[in-house]
Amino acid sequence: MMMKRLLIILTLVLPFVFSGCKKALDNRIDTSLTPDQVFVNYDRIKSFGLGTYAYLPAGYNRVGGAFLAGATDDAEETNTSSAIQAFNFGSWTAFSNPEVTFGSFYNGIRNANLFLERTTNFKQIIARDTFTVEGRQKYIRNVDDLRWLRQEVRFIRSYIYFELIKRYGGVPLVTKSLQLDEGKDIPRSSYNDMVTFISNECDAVKDSVRDEWLGYSDTETGRITKGTVLALKSRLLLYAASPLNNPGNDAQKWQAAAKAAQDVIAMNKYSLFNNYQNLFLTPNSYRSTEVILSRRYSGSNGPERANFPIGTPGGQSGTTPSQNLVDSYEKLAGWDATNPYNLRDPRLNATVVVNNSNWNGRTIQTYIGGADGPGKERTSKTGYYLKKFLSNPLDLVNNQTTVKAWILFRYGEILLNYAEAMNEAYGPDDANGYGLTARQAINSLRARPGVNMPAVVAIGQGDLREKIKNERRVELAYEDHRFWDVKRWKIAESTLGAPLLGIEITKDANGVFSYVTKEVEKRVFQQKMYLYPIPQIEVNKSNGVIVQNPGW
Repeated sequence: MMMKRLLIILTLVLPFVFSGCKKALDNRIDTSLTPDQVFVNYDRIKSFGLGTYAYLPAGYNRVGGAFLAGATDDAEETNTSSAIQAFNFGSWTAFSNPEVTFGSFYNGIRNANLFLERTTNFKQIIARDTFTVEGRQKYIRNVDDLRWLRQEVRFIRSYIYFELIKRYGGVPLVTKSLQLDEGKDIPRSSYNDMVTFISNECDAVKDSVRDEWLGYSDTETGRITKGTVLALKSRLLLYAASPLNNPGNDAQKWQAAAKAAQDVIAMNKYSLFNNYQNLFLTPNSYRSTEVILSRRYSGSNGPERANFPIGTPGGQSGTTPSQNLVDSYEKLAGWDATNPYNLRDPRLNATVVVNNSNWNGRTIQTYIGGADGPGKERTSKTGYYLKKFLSNPLDLVNNQTTVKAWILFRYGEILLNYAEAMNEAYGPDDANGYGLTARQAINSLRARPGVNMPAVVAIGQGDLREKIKNERRVELAYEDHRFWDVKRWKIAESTLGAPLLGIEITKDANGVFSYVTKEVEKRVFQQKMYLYPIPQIEVNKSNGVIVQNPGW
């Protein structure tokens, strides 16, 4: 119901609201106010502007109570009734999509447009006591704050449009708040035109937002910075250069993507955190030098309760890693199949809870007959449980909680973006004057303290391409990238459509484990699924102005 939603004078349904977290970005808003009541003073204007942040999607169990990874070859959702299974079985349609985002994204765009329109004269609106020294100083500070916030909201609108086009392709471009008689005749802009719009918006605001909030005000950490703007442009242009959106393999698109990633690197502001597993736990997930933008939440134990092993008191299983993913972690010298999780890329044991490991104060038993093994309600079907993002130890029985933060952009991704684009544009070992080759970028990521994986040796472009794909898979596992990566690479038939695998583990009388790979689930992927369908109700309401995606 996009057009109906776009016509609402003020929509304030915020699906992911920050609340109750000291020293966190507070984007709560009073939903009982009309626009004429909101845009009257500094506090209400700021509250409304910060409210637009809530439309940026974060990944904790957000699709049918599951991580989006549950719709990829990286994971299986234990809850068989989760809506995310429609992706895996191919049972979703233009009338029923497990990820309902189209309308809420346009609500966010509507609110962003309204904010930008109603705050053009914000300096006059907030002018109050400017006769005292204290009043003048407060006014100057508030003017600066809202000046930055206007640019942040403009960026958020662009970020939402990126989230739309990676799902739907071209979409209607709306840059003003629509009145009751408007909106019905807005067709879909092309994907390339939308890329141009978003890229231009990033260029327009990058020098008008703060370089850093930490140090200026701890209560404002989590707001947009210049690094955030450049990071979105890097991701945007990488997607635009990829096979799904660049079927002619235009080299200039890869060159532009490489330059965009280089712009972030050249800031010399970000660096890799020295503990991969702890990067995703607070406070590192919002304060470390690797994090470019994250969304912080108040204390909770929802992700742990939904994903801890079933044998852990309070754990309900949930998004469980697949053998497909486990197989992608490289084996090191001396690896032995009888001890399959030893001598592997360290990111495996930082991401996945494996059999016979210690996690949350107990030994994990995913073997047949074990406390976490087959035969129990909601037990893992794959023989693995999720570790990444989850606090350890955490006492769920006594409802212990921890602060959460979902990372939206981080420097590790930028290095991967750079490596992929540089390899396609210039090959593995040509730095093009940037000071870092594609292969060097990958090796710098692999050399992170605590990971210390062997360097990738000199190889050809095609071989490095496959290395980079695998490196993205293991480095960014469960961070909402795999689902989109395999689509933009046009390999979804062989990944999202391949059988999902798990491990069957037995333990003999001597305590020796045996491991056999098994098929957990057959998956379905059809050509039309590279793009989401536009909700059919929107197509119908447009009287033919909005054209449905092919195959739907």
